[in-house]
Amino acid sequence: MSHQLDDQLAAVSRAQHDESGFPSAYFFAPMSNPPSGGTAPVAARPPAADLGPGPAPESNAWTGAEKAVFRFAFLYFFLQVVPLDWKFYRDIVAHWAGVSLGDLFRLTHYTPRFFDGPDTFANWTVVAAIAAVGTVGWGAVDRNRAEYNTLYYWLRVLVRYRLAAALLGYGFLKLFPMQAPLPSLSHLNTHYGDLSDWKIFALSLGIVPSYQSFLGLVEILGAALLLGRRTASTGAFLVLTFLGNVFLSNLAYEGGEYVYSCYLITLGLLVLWYDLARLNRLLTLELPTRPNHFRLVLPAGWPRAGQRVAKAAFVLLFVGLYGVKAYAAYQQGTYHYPTAPGLPGAAGLYNVREFRLAGEVRPYSATDPERWQDVVLEHWATLSVRSNQPVALDPSNTETIPALDTERSFEYAGAAGRHYYGYTLAPDGQTLTLRNRNPHENRRPLVLRLGRPDARTITLTGHDEQGRALYVVLEKRNKKYLLEEASKTGRRGGLRL
Repeated sequence: MSHQLDDQLAAVSRAQHDESGFPSAYFFAPMSNPPSGGTAPVAARPPAADLGPGPAPESNAWTGAEKAVFRFAFLYFFLQVVPLDWKFYRDIVAHWAGVSLGDLFRLTHYTPRFFDGPDTFANWTVVAAIAAVGTVGWGAVDRNRAEYNTLYYWLRVLVRYRLAAALLGYGFLKLFPMQAPLPSLSHLNTHYGDLSDWKIFALSLGIVPSYQSFLGLVEILGAALLLGRRTASTGAFLVLTFLGNVFLSNLAYEGGEYVYSCYLITLGLLVLWYDLARLNRLLTLELPTRPNHFRLVLPAGWPRAGQRVAKAAFVLLFVGLYGVKAYAAYQQGTYHYPTAPGLPGAAGLYNVREFRLAGEVRPYSATDPERWQDVVLEHWATLSVRSNQPVALDPSNTETIPALDTERSFEYAGAAGRHYYGYTLAPDGQTLTLRNRNPHENRRPLVLRLGRPDARTITLTGHDEQGRALYVVLEKRNKKYLLEEASKTGRRGGLRL
């Protein structure tokens, strides 16, 4: 009899689970008639369902190791995120009356610097050293603290908004495709081997503005998700996949923003870390997971109102004002090239039909370092000369938004084979003053007499940097460019060059 009763109880236990192994929502104890036949039916009590290891019990106390790691992380990221350099605030006050797109971009691009020159990981080392020293002192005076949940919350807020500002800074430059501009005429007439890896990447991105806008939209979407507490981890995951590609692109093409992109990756990892263990337990291990119950409730009054005002000010500054200024700059043209207009109707590629130096006619030669091979006149006031004379390569490859034409280096940075001159035309309309744009080439200005005997011919008369007599005859070529011709016919139209 006892064996029969055990079999019935085992059947009850199996019946309480559905086919997936989870406890069934409905279960009933079977009615059994024991062999004696005189006793009442027995209702079996269902045993507890075996779901495997449940979520760990909540504990507010942190271990000593957790508190030490947090103290270091808090100080490290606080120093990385919050500007403590007084010159940063001096520049804000100095430019606030006429704040420009470049001023706002510099706000979003801040990182602490302890050394001159381009940003390097050496600056991180200094920050880590300061944080390590601070961790030791903090631990000595606050060793009895049970947890740092509130400080952890505020650290995530700082990092979330700092990362969102950086993404908005670059996102709007891509949404209105300006970060990577279309190639200039000089670029289109530069040998492929004369361009640096970074320059090739930038120009390749510039010829697909719609894709560039899509990348900007991804950055802006990630920033918007980071602004919400509930969507911050989702935004961090999206941003990390994007920034990982940016970091690898900088390494592969020798870009100058690999340190900054790695900096943003560390911020994204900190934001995601808060929910990473829970996500791993729920999605990877497929175990019951306890949700996050911590929520900071500010007292009513000015603290809660101040929080709303701060968030509204952030959105107004980095979404409203910055977005409007980015669109206005896009309408005016890219900030990478000079804005001063060039000679009317002169833009194009020119063959050097005649070249005289010190009264001597120099025939065309690909090896003569002094003889001009061809000349490009841009739509703006830039004249570039291709010759065999070595070019002092400008290594600038970081993102800036310069206000003055003389500070705009994109056209000659990372490009060899051509010498770039900015020019001004005297009021008489016949005197050109050429100044080398490349600061690494210290050359005297050229003052040349301009002649335009017909619409396709330009003559230049004067003296070169060494004072020798110079006479050049330029003849315009009727050259077609694939980018321009394809834009006229569309993607599916016929094309003949």
